[in-house]
Amino acid sequence: MNINMEDFLTKAKKEKLNIIDVREKFQYEQGHIPNAISIPATYLLQDPAKYLQPNENYYVYCQFGQVSRDVMNNLNYLGYHIINIDGGYHNYSSFQKRFF
Repeated sequence: MNINMEDFLTKAKKEKLNIIDVREKFQYEQGHIPNAISIPATYLLQDPAKYLQPNENYYVYCQFGQVSRDVMNNLNYLGYHIINIDGGYHNYSSFQKRFF
């Protein structure tokens, strides 16, 4: 399942979401979506049970949305509840500049 940036931000304002930045740590440190935690895709895919609870929803993003889409597909196949944020951090940055 995917969510567009506007719907994601609206939802994030209303409730606490589990947000995971699957980019590399240095990218996260250069800027990230508020309240996101950094878990690079390789770590998350190698040992998802270390980071995820089966009954929780998680919103994932990368730089442009392609890596996080792959992460979503793999983890959903394993039974986790993962939602990909369309367009990733690039879209978030653009959205923030246009609307805030």
